[in-house]
Amino acid sequence: MTDKKAPEKEEVVKTNFIHQQIDADLAEGKNGNRVHTRFPPEPNGYLHIGHAKSICLNFGTAEKYNGLYNLRFDDTNPSKEETEYVESIKEDVRWLGFDWGDREFFASDYFDKLYDFAVELIQNGLAYVDDQTPEEISAQRGTPTRPGTESPFRTRSVEENLDLFARMKAGEFQDGEKVLRAKVDMASPNMHMRDPIMYRIMHVHHHRTGDKWCIYPMYDYAHGQSDFWEGITHSICTLEFEVHRPLYDWFVDHLKDAEYRPRQIEFARLNLSYTVMSKRKLLELVKDNHVNGWDDPRMPTISGLRRRGYTPTSIRNFADRIGVTKTNGMIDVGLLEHSVREDLNKSAQRVMGVLNPLKVVITNFPEGEVDMVDAINNHEDESAGTRKVPFTRELYIERDDFMEEPPRKFFRLAPGREVRLRYAYFVTCQEVVKDENGEIVELRCTYDPDSRGGKSPDGRKVKATLHWVSATEAVEAEVRLYDRLFNDMDPQGHKEVDFKEFMNADSLQILPKCYVEPFVKDAKALDHFQFERLGYFNVDKDTTAEKLVFNRTVALRDSWAKANKK
Repeated sequence: MTDKKAPEKEEVVKTNFIHQQIDADLAEGKNGNRVHTRFPPEPNGYLHIGHAKSICLNFGTAEKYNGLYNLRFDDTNPSKEETEYVESIKEDVRWLGFDWGDREFFASDYFDKLYDFAVELIQNGLAYVDDQTPEEISAQRGTPTRPGTESPFRTRSVEENLDLFARMKAGEFQDGEKVLRAKVDMASPNMHMRDPIMYRIMHVHHHRTGDKWCIYPMYDYAHGQSDFWEGITHSICTLEFEVHRPLYDWFVDHLKDAEYRPRQIEFARLNLSYTVMSKRKLLELVKDNHVNGWDDPRMPTISGLRRRGYTPTSIRNFADRIGVTKTNGMIDVGLLEHSVREDLNKSAQRVMGVLNPLKVVITNFPEGEVDMVDAINNHEDESAGTRKVPFTRELYIERDDFMEEPPRKFFRLAPGREVRLRYAYFVTCQEVVKDENGEIVELRCTYDPDSRGGKSPDGRKVKATLHWVSATEAVEAEVRLYDRLFNDMDPQGHKEVDFKEFMNADSLQILPKCYVEPFVKDAKALDHFQFERLGYFNVDKDTTAEKLVFNRTVALRDSWAKANKK
């Protein structure tokens, strides 16, 4: 199993074998030299980072070849599908930067054509109605080394099958009472070719077609035909569908078009460390309230990543970086985190924020005076300019930046020690104030007025530069520190242990009273910032006029990688 780790520097993107196959098709002049792809999600949940890889691959491939791409919803199982999921999928795809124009489709658009094609297969002796139970059908399928047993209903006449299928459509039978099966080959070494089910009876209201239908096509039946009718040239899907490809081709072959064929190409799905990617498991986390909804920033859903502060660019770069393979493996989640750090380092506005405040009083700074010092907005982008930060008599620094009895290698603030306050002045701690319990509640310091801008007036050096905010001018905020949801590299890889046993109890820490410089007071949801020395943060949707809420996207460095080396 491969394990791709976060790089120290930019990696070269690996060759895309799918594009090599498309190049070969174009060289042969197949399908009129067209490239037309699609992304066909089932609207039964929210999209996750694995879907993002597929979206970037399908739509990015069409863009590379100046082709077209469709968004098509596989809405063939109404018992699990909702309009909410349809809308969330569209929002996610748009957010990633893809616009499918007027090429939005649903499998349900083709229900009439699929039914008519099924009738045609029956008429040609290639489909039949089976009365057996699901258990009986499963038992008769055989094993990979033993051929299946033909259904006793396989020899029904065309006339009887047409009559029964029409009555299935008319609602005369109960759920599970009958199915329509393709007549392929019960001795095929490929289990999917052993008379697969095409239609099942489901008396369920459909979110688009209402109660018009009580029979619904199976994915394997609807998928290839939908591709064909839309003019798809390359059906790019994950590796588990490789064994389905002969059935995909079998159905398409019976549509009788000698000039055009969609081609199915499979690639390895994304498996991400410290994460679960199963829709069923993600739904379980949501329904059992282990997380706060599908867009919880700890979830690997696109909506969760967006809320946490990931950018479309970071996700698309991640998809490019991991490449496309034919072998399943595990991708280090640190590579995803590296991608967002890399993007936000270039684009995020810098500000100073204090998460665990300790009050500092500058005793020789005039009361009521505000000194507006200049701060750089982004050290990676000169065009971002500078901003003004208020320096006042009362400040906050991080509590971790002070020790009363520091060890030898602690270079930050301590009694009698001088440090630099970023962009501002040199300060020296003169007195430590404690409460009745002996807890430090305030530091009393002096500043050097000649060191404005954090520059030494006489060449003396200090070993530490601290971030800070004005206690009187800063904006109060709630900060949510998110971490990985699981503390095991492969939480779903332990067959005899429930994956929830590996949930990280420290995946969310809420700090209700933090302070950020006033530059952020008008920030809105999804605005990105680097809190200097602390990490990348963004404004959460829970922000109101009364309360500013920040989520930590990632720390400045990968603390997990460091911990794993110990």
